[in-house]
Amino acid sequence: MTAAVDTQALVNEITSALKDKPGALLPILHGIQDAIGYVPPECVPDIAKALSLSRAEVHGVISFYHYFRTTAPGQHTIHLCRAESCQAMGGEALGTHAKQKLGIDFHETTADGKFSLEPVYCLGNCACSPAMQIGHDIYGRVSADSFDSALAELEQAELEPSA
Repeated sequence: MTAAVDTQALVNEITSALKDKPGALLPILHGIQDAIGYVPPECVPDIAKALSLSRAEVHGVISFYHYFRTTAPGQHTIHLCRAESCQAMGGEALGTHAKQKLGIDFHETTADGKFSLEPVYCLGNCACSPAMQIGHDIYGRVSADSFDSALAELEQAELEPSA
């Protein structure tokens, strides 16, 4: 079975399980993104048909909410806090540095597929602003140097053999 067939089957399974819920579109889109990492555009017609919506309506919801992706994320997703506390403590400069270091903008993935960069509006780590999250790890008082160090540690961990 190919990955496309697996993806389509998974989307159909999620859609079938949730389609009868009130306001089913958002739970379906969240379920798909949680399972696959993004909402494949080729699945939009099937989601629309299952919910008796137009493809434009489904696409409109996907494109309205910044949370939803239509391309596969990188191996590591970096969430940079964009909320007021982090902005006041250097978050704008950190965002600029991250974009330059990675060579991408928010909502993009590096060419090698290693990193995606996403804005988030509060990680709940305001006392340690500016903050970022990579995977399940939250980082506080992030500077350009500590951002670079976190990336270097991730890249180094990939080179080390698993125990």
